[in-house]
Amino acid sequence: MKKLPKFKLKLIDDAVIKSSEIKKVILFFYPKAMTGGCTIEVCDFQSNLNKFKKLGFKIIGASKDSIERNIKFAEKYKIKYPLASDEDNVCEKLGIWIEKSMYGKKYFGISRSTFMTDSKGGLFKQWNKVKVSGHVKEILETAKNCP
Repeated sequence: MKKLPKFKLKLIDDAVIKSSEIKKVILFFYPKAMTGGCTIEVCDFQSNLNKFKKLGFKIIGASKDSIERNIKFAEKYKIKYPLASDEDNVCEKLGIWIEKSMYGKKYFGISRSTFMTDSKGGLFKQWNKVKVSGHVKEILETAKNCP
């Protein structure tokens, strides 16, 4: 089974989580806190948090936003799972830091992605170029079959 590359993510509570500690976790990356699609995604995970917990999963959301911005995001929407700031080029290591284009302007940003690890830390499933609508429901169904 494929493993995640080595990395660290700084959580909004000042803790740091290493990729080697990510077992039975849904780790999702969103492009920018406080924006429409990202808010829907973060809140969808929050609404289903107890269902994931019953299946033994932890949820971690991550972006390139600062810790301060992610704290405000979590407080504003009463998020009860950790958000993280990618200060260690994790997006690049995972291949989800991509060139984008808006109104003819090119820039780099996060490709909305989700990673599900099993109880041994192996990568069970990966979703890339995620569409927010229905995504959390799909992850929840997949989680039911993850060891």
